[in-house]
Amino acid sequence: MASLRRRALLGSALAGIALGGSLGVAQPAFAQAAAYPNKPIRFIVPYPPGGGTDIVARMLAQKMSQSMGQQVIVENKPGASTIIGTDMVAKSAPDGYTLGLITDSHAINPTFFPKLPYDSVKDFAPVSQLVFVPLVMVANPKLGVKTLPEFIALAKKQPGKINYASIGNGTPHQLAMEWVKSLAGIQVTHIPYKGVAPATADVVAGQVDVMFTGTSSAVPYVRDGRLLALAVSSAKRQPALPDTPSVAEAALPEYDFMTWYGTAVAAGTPPEIVARLSREIAAALNQPDVKQRLATLGVEGAPSTPEQFTAFMRKETESLARMVRITGVKAD
Repeated sequence: MASLRRRALLGSALAGIALGGSLGVAQPAFAQAAAYPNKPIRFIVPYPPGGGTDIVARMLAQKMSQSMGQQVIVENKPGASTIIGTDMVAKSAPDGYTLGLITDSHAINPTFFPKLPYDSVKDFAPVSQLVFVPLVMVANPKLGVKTLPEFIALAKKQPGKINYASIGNGTPHQLAMEWVKSLAGIQVTHIPYKGVAPATADVVAGQVDVMFTGTSSAVPYVRDGRLLALAVSSAKRQPALPDTPSVAEAALPEYDFMTWYGTAVAAGTPPEIVARLSREIAAALNQPDVKQRLATLGVEGAPSTPEQFTAFMRKETESLARMVRITGVKAD
């Protein structure tokens, strides 16, 4: 009996040592998640200030700062079709203190740029989708067209003479126009920029004729008459521009294109922290004042779980790759 008791005690002791050892390994991750956040969070936006991505990111950062008790600081890191800022996120410490804004450019870039400095899938942990963003095709009034059919007719009369701006080579804004070109059978010259703000400024100034841009960026200029809205990229009209037909409605029935924003952190970030960020983002996007602001911008909130966003991005990557093949677009 004593022998059995000693063996039982020894077994319990060994089990305790084993359990303590395993807890010792897991403890830092649990402690890290439990203490999170205990310092400011960087929010990398791979676009210049002033565009729709920047507006949404700063609104989100303000709400998250309030709810998380730590500052969420937006840092604009534009350039190279979002690759510069996105690479910073990929190479950041996997601790949840560097959050990155990503868009459908993230899903397109592997098709355009086979030698990216990061793996678009393996180096990131998706956190949440943020919004769906319909684009709007806007023109400088001096071009002399007020509708998409008029634009297509003019482009056919003057092949290659009309130019269009985008926010960079291989971006959704370029792809949106290239699809119009492909379906309409027209030639329009591409002029890439490093972001929405400088591209829009040159269209407003008349240095470039047209562009596709987010409704949030276009609406102020359309309302004051400095730009004309020819068509929206979504299948249906948008509340922010109720008098502007869709591309499909106006001229090209096959056309339906929406961009999106989301967030991601570096791969290896503890799942508990990824889940916490996702919940904070959903809570922010569901606040009434945020919903109202997004509606004013013509943007549709679309928070999701990390798992949902991962599945969505996989489908988008496949869909956008097909569109690149159809249009024949190649990054310069």
